[in-house]
Amino acid sequence: MRIKVNDKDVELPDNTSITELLVVQNVKMPDMVSVELNGEILDRKAFETTVLKPGDKVEFLYFMGGGGGIAN
Repeated sequence: MRIKVNDKDVELPDNTSITELLVVQNVKMPDMVSVELNGEILDRKAFETTVLKPGDKVEFLYFMGGGGGIAN
């Protein structure tokens, strides 16, 4: 099946879960990434049970902390 991951076409086996996608895509620190599926942020608890379908659009979102200092 073909889906889009971060705007790139990706070919995957049928019945691939979000957890499996993170492995296949070699996502570093998968516990620190949020996943958006077709415009909706997924709850981390749903990664294992959410199965991708042809045409799905997935975005990996990384939230960075820091900043907030005052520059002189």
